[in-house]
Amino acid sequence: MTAEKSGPVINGKPEDGRDPEGSSSSLDNAEYNERGQWNNKIEFFLSVAGEIIGLGNVWRFPYLCYKNGGGAFFVPYVIFFVCCGIPVFFLETALGQFTSEGGITCWRKVCPLFEGIGYATQVIEAHLNVYYVVILAWAIFYLFNCFTTELPWAGCGHYWNTGRRGEQWIREEVLLAKNGTNITNPNATSPVIEFWERRVLKISDGIEHMGGMRWELAMCLALAWFICYFCIWKGPKSTGKVVYVTATFPYVMLLVLLIRGVTLPGAYEGIKFYLYPDISRLSDPQVWVDAGTQIFFSYAICLGCLTALGSYNSYNNNCYRDCIMLCCLNSGTSFVAGFAIFSVLGFMAYEQNVPIEAVAESGPGLAFIAYPKAVTMMPLSPLWACLFFMMLIFLGLDSQFVCVESLVTAVVDMYPETFRRGYRRELLILGMSIVSFFIGLIMCTEGGMYVFQLFDSYAASGMCLLFVAIFESICIGWVYGSDRFYLNIEDMIGYKPVFFIKWCWMILTPGICAAIFLFFLIKYKPLKYNNVYTYPDWGYGIGWFMAMSSMVCIPLGMIWMIWKTPGTFSEVKIHTRTNFTYSLVSKSSQPTSQCDQMLEFILLRISFTVVKAMEAEHY
Repeated sequence: MTAEKSGPVINGKPEDGRDPEGSSSSLDNAEYNERGQWNNKIEFFLSVAGEIIGLGNVWRFPYLCYKNGGGAFFVPYVIFFVCCGIPVFFLETALGQFTSEGGITCWRKVCPLFEGIGYATQVIEAHLNVYYVVILAWAIFYLFNCFTTELPWAGCGHYWNTGRRGEQWIREEVLLAKNGTNITNPNATSPVIEFWERRVLKISDGIEHMGGMRWELAMCLALAWFICYFCIWKGPKSTGKVVYVTATFPYVMLLVLLIRGVTLPGAYEGIKFYLYPDISRLSDPQVWVDAGTQIFFSYAICLGCLTALGSYNSYNNNCYRDCIMLCCLNSGTSFVAGFAIFSVLGFMAYEQNVPIEAVAESGPGLAFIAYPKAVTMMPLSPLWACLFFMMLIFLGLDSQFVCVESLVTAVVDMYPETFRRGYRRELLILGMSIVSFFIGLIMCTEGGMYVFQLFDSYAASGMCLLFVAIFESICIGWVYGSDRFYLNIEDMIGYKPVFFIKWCWMILTPGICAAIFLFFLIKYKPLKYNNVYTYPDWGYGIGWFMAMSSMVCIPLGMIWMIWKTPGTFSEVKIHTRTNFTYSLVSKSSQPTSQCDQMLEFILLRISFTVVKAMEAEHY
């Protein structure tokens, strides 16, 4: 680890909760109070980049551009990028760096009344840890099936293909492509769809029929968790090394696929559909909602991840500059990924002689149906399929293990005496991984896809993230105070950020997030799988229960804090608002001599005595 970091002053005590008199404590006490840091700035930068640049950049952003007016979509996207993305991203990262705490205890130190924000973020993260890794299991399964001379989804004649669809589908598709007609066979189904639904998922008729376990997927899920565990089992020491590969390799693959895509026939038409602006779409509120939710999805905000990663920074790291660079890198990657994806979809539409609307997909439909089908039309198709799924695995892997790491960080920071001894932290990670694996096995059954959709649409939905963002902005902008937080940031980086971010925390971010949140509630439509299957009422009940499990943490946390704090209401308000001695001693001016250390010790004891006297007077 690098230079030693001194914690902020909380009620006259150092950050880690140790009394200043305890400087001569035993080695055992020192062990659980020791907290790691990144070895260098690159490790932090790559870890955050790996977390925020994930599957959504490849399979969601390009489709939203095409769906919402092409180049016109960048207008609302940039507005939300400036007013919500960068401010909240910077807020969480700076908060973690300033407090040196994980996603729960950082809010406890800033404002105990809003500690529920931390619990809400970790509940969302726990849901993510369960279902996001299932996508990795699917990608691993596909990758294993790429090591053949002919891709198994390229043709018919396999045991998972139905007799009435087989080779007849291929002959009809070729005939239609040559004649340029729009006549279709209603009984014809693509081999790649049959591979996805009948070979990979063996999907059942509905969530009411969960069916048997897909043991091949279960083994892929176990492999994904095995890799995740050993990526983070030593904390920043191991994570900081792994991200050199997991965060950079996808860029190599994306560049290769981009070069290959733009050289294919029909690529220009695909790119034109991706970027051609339709200004009239800006009058549709749904376009603005899609832009706002994409920002929250792709920037990993309101999950506690950025707070945890920032907490391992040195105190004087320029997190403001890092956040601006990382936000631009994330959006730039999404933009470039659109060229790689839509150039291939344009080629696919060209080969089949169909409009690009017929082949454009989003989410799992793009990753496991549209793109795999496109590569079957290329020379050396197993090679391109292998590269594509390797890119998906690496994109999802670092997002997954950073999410697990941040959840572990939150728990360890809450109970440092318990988990910072010996190998208890490693055992905690192992326990979380095993529990999440067994819960995730539900999504490896024949009806697991229906459960996956519930997790994706409710447990970690944009509605939950927006709700948390509203309270994060209110807490820092109004309760703790944006001016005060700016002074804390100035103490860390040496200057104040542009004033616009402060106004975003106070007005723009909570206002915009509240508007989108209300739009979500007003325009709510029950989830349907493939726009066909309707869930039973108890299925929707499970979905809403998962959604409310995170949002309810914030009001319940406030009620609990007020209830357990003794005294009158005015006294409770004083004790639950903010830690008013938080910045009593500047961390940027560390004592350099024994005399300075003694002076700081005396000041700490005086402030601690004053605070205790004030508390006694209130009671």
